Amino acid sequence: MKSNKISLFIFTFVVLIAVWILVTASTGTQELVSGVIFAFGVAIVTSGLFTEHGLTHLAPKKILYLIIYIPYYFYQVIVANLDVVYRVLSPSLPIKPGFVIVKTKLKTDSGKLALANSITLTPGTITGDVLGDKLLVHWIYVKDETIEGATKSIVGPFEKFLEVILG
Repeated sequence: MKSNKISLFIFTFVVLIAVWILVTASTGTQELVSGVIFAFGVAIVTSGLFTEHGLTHLAPKKILYLIIYIPYYFYQVIVANLDVVYRVLSPSLPIKPGFVIVKTKLKTDSGKLALANSITLTPGTITGDVLGDKLLVHWIYVKDETIEGATKSIVGPFEKFLEVILG
């Protein structure tokens, strides 16, 4: 159990340092020292809350999928933005808003959270609720009301990556 606590601490510390560098946009000595002190203190207090798996999140396969997922996600956001803009600028283009239920294969709460946020941050869809392995999603143009069809259209683009990254 003690090695698990160390694993949780190290993972939390590494993530906080990475976030610190991204936020400060600097690798200067003063900024890095401040970041190390800050990350160390926060990691001591929150490492048990931050993750359940610790260093296993830093597996090469997960990191590779995360690196691929980020630009893929931004591509999906751009495509969805263009679709929404086109619908707004073309009044003749129909909209068919409605709620659909989609299913996910993700088992962890963090995986479901990442999926729900990925759906919500993509224009044209908003996740309303997560009920076990089902998500209630409002969709700007309901192409398919069946659970299988909606899942393929809405969840499909994200789940294949998130399943490896977060399970």
